[in-house]
Order: sequence, then C-alpha cells, then structure tokens
Amino acid sequence: MAKAIQFFELNTGAKIPSVGLGTGGLPLVLLLMLSLLPLRLDIDTLTALAFTAMRKSVASCGSLPNSGVTIMHRKMYPSHWRRVCRICNLTDYVDLYLIHWPVSMKKGSEGFKPENLTETNIPATWRAMEALYDSGKARAIGVSNFSSKKLGDLLAVARVPPAVNQVECHPVWQQPKLHEFCKSKGVHLSGYSPLGSPGKGMIETQVLKNSILNTIAGTLGKSPAQVALRWGLQMGHSVLPRSTSESRIKENFDIFYWCIPEDLFAKLSEIEQASQSAGEDGERYCVCAPDLRFIQDSRRAMGW
Repeated sequence: MAKAIQFFELNTGAKIPSVGLGTGGLPLVLLLMLSLLPLRLDIDTLTALAFTAMRKSVASCGSLPNSGVTIMHRKMYPSHWRRVCRICNLTDYVDLYLIHWPVSMKKGSEGFKPENLTETNIPATWRAMEALYDSGKARAIGVSNFSSKKLGDLLAVARVPPAVNQVECHPVWQQPKLHEFCKSKGVHLSGYSPLGSPGKGMIETQVLKNSILNTIAGTLGKSPAQVALRWGLQMGHSVLPRSTSESRIKENFDIFYWCIPEDLFAKLSEIEQASQSAGEDGERYCVCAPDLRFIQDSRRAMGW
C-alpha cells in the first residue's frame, strides 16, 4: 500500500501539510472562496493584510478553527528586523513565517535594480524572527529563496534554526545540491511553482509537456501534474501548486494513495534540467524562474 505522505514534520515538532495552495497574484475574494473548499489546505499567503482579512473573514463564516482549513504559510518581505516586529502586530498567530528573500529594497523603490537594493542585516532580522517564535506568535519560522551558501551563513548564527526553505522546485528544476544540504541540516524544503513558474510559459511547458513525465503519467494513469507533485512528496518536499480551478485543485490533492514505483521514479532524475545561471558560490538558478534578473543583480550588488 502506498504511503500517503500527507504531512512532514518540521524541526520544531510541528507538522506541515505536504500539499498546499499557492496564492501569488490571486485576489482576496478568490482566496476566501478557495479556503472554503472541503480540503485541508496549506494556504501560502503573501501579505499581512490579506492574511488578516482572510483569517477574519473565514472565521466569521464559522469555518475556523475546526473546518480543516489551515493557513500555514505567511510569506512576507521582512527585509529588516523592524519590519518583522511591525508586521507581526497585524495578527495574533501564524503557523509559519518566512523571510521572502535574503535581500532588502529601498522604501518606495520599484523594479529589481541594483540601485534599489540596500544593505541587509540577516542576523539582526533573524533575531527578530526568533523573538517572534519565542513569543508563540509563530509556530515555526523559516526562509525562502536562500541558496545553500546563504542558508549555511544563517545557520552559523541562528539560535533557532530555520524550519523551512521555500524555493522553486519541480522535475525540470530539481535542485539536488540544495535538497541534500537542507536534508543534512534538518531544514524542510518546500517547493513553490511545482508545476512550473506562473506566467513563464517556457518552463511551464517544459514541466507539464516533458516527454518522460508524460510517459510515466500514461503508465500510471495519472496526469502529468499529479506525477510532478507526487515526485515532490516522494523526494521529501512539500509542494504549493497554484490554481483557480476547483477541479484542478482537487486533482492536485489526489496524490496521496498511490506512488511512483522505484523504476519509474529513477527515470525522473534523467529529465534534462532547465537552463541555468550560476552564482559566485556555485549555486545555480533556473533562468526561467521568477525574478531571475533580481537574483542575478542582487547577487552582484550584495556580494552573494
């Protein structure tokens, strides 16, 4: 019988749902509708106000805390410790609070340009995150878009190690080096855009139309999306597919009671990886990933 893998245990002892719902770019009213679906959702929210309004609105419908709806992620942009303290006052509790990027931007700046970047004090920001964790307002704290080097630098000074590193990860962008590093340090890897980057047609096509993925899907009688998501679970990643279609959301959650056999699972490692851009520390990033230019420019400007 296939192992369901419905949750992963974090280094804090808390459990994170293995499948969530990416919400980047979705309007608040749609998020509210999706949160009321009869599924146990790990909802990845991007703004404090949206998170607070969503939680209050769902609660007013009598759907929290016992409906099975779990608002797990609140991925913010706390580029400075003062912002961490200010943002956390907007709500009384979050399950998981993440630093979105290991860089910071000038207030009011627009566009991912080197001149818009400011000096980032990750240790001070993380101390504020640790205080948030100590206060009980966050059940777990973590990071997003951290390379192995950046994550290693943080672990060297952290009193409370990050529980999660959320990055883009899917069969066409498997990130084996980062996966192994996170595993060795007890940091859970969570994959956003597990079906390809939203709005990035090239890599989205590469993922869902990949010939190896489609052959395996046909053999198993599953959709390519289901195989891509199940691959993540069997790799030990939680996944955050984004969709506005109820039928596709339900399909994305139908990945628990079957598995990819070892021989077919091994074939997924043969998939040609997307084009890459190497950083100075050897970490490599997908050229089709969201904010690639931001990654490249910030590495140069901030001395990654």
